[in-house]
Amino acid sequence: MPDQIAGRPELRGDCANCFGLCCVALPFAASADFALDKPAGKPCPNLQGDHRCGIHAELRQKGFTGCTVYDCFGAGQKVSQVIFEGRDWRTGSAEHARRVFEVFPVVRQLHELLWYLTESLGLPAARPVHADLRAAAEKTERLTRQTPQELAALDVAAHRQEVNVLLLRTSELARAGVRGKRKDRRGADLMGARLRGADLRGVSLRGAYLIAADLTGADLRGADLIGADLRDADLTDADLTGAFFLTQPQLAAARGSDGTRLPDSVTRPVHWAARR
Repeated sequence: MPDQIAGRPELRGDCANCFGLCCVALPFAASADFALDKPAGKPCPNLQGDHRCGIHAELRQKGFTGCTVYDCFGAGQKVSQVIFEGRDWRTGSAEHARRVFEVFPVVRQLHELLWYLTESLGLPAARPVHADLRAAAEKTERLTRQTPQELAALDVAAHRQEVNVLLLRTSELARAGVRGKRKDRRGADLMGARLRGADLRGVSLRGAYLIAADLTGADLRGADLIGADLRDADLTDADLTGAFFLTQPQLAAARGSDGTRLPDSVTRPVHWAARR
């Protein structure tokens, strides 16, 4: 794992220090990802009294695949233990619980931005903008430590746009070293595309729709994958070495194999082992 990411364990979910916030604060609808409907603020029926999931080992088999591809980037423990100082939403007033659930999605977005900014600072090619990236990371971190009232009123979209300008520049710098002209596939509709063995080195796939795309054996080295939808994409034997802005949730939503080569910032999903 890159030193920058490894040095920020607080950007990885720590369920033992969270009050099950993703299982309560967020809504989900009955679909291929969830077995039932659940409104925001209502505990999932699988959530136990100790804030642990009662079917954690069987989520995929019982129709809760959506839970297995979610990552709070450490926002759960930040909200539970820092912002609300260990005050459980179950033991406070209804207003306290409402405020906790309101703040959690905001902090989750800020922590995701911190993940990208931290990864950017680990890219040597982005050195020309490292000072700006550090300033943005410091500002984002300060925002996560505001009061619940301030966080609830925060214009997250505006801050995301501000950070995105830097992430775009980081992407340009990081991909500049790849030889040859690289097509910009930002936001491209590649659902179900046959990209087996495709040369996608240094390609921008920001926000691209790669749902169920066949990327078997594809070369994605140095590709920008921020926001790419990889649900059910086949990454068997694909090479993602050096690909950046790839998150664990994206990878968990895809299919892969022992032969899939990954960047150090992510880990091989456990469920891939079933496809050996």
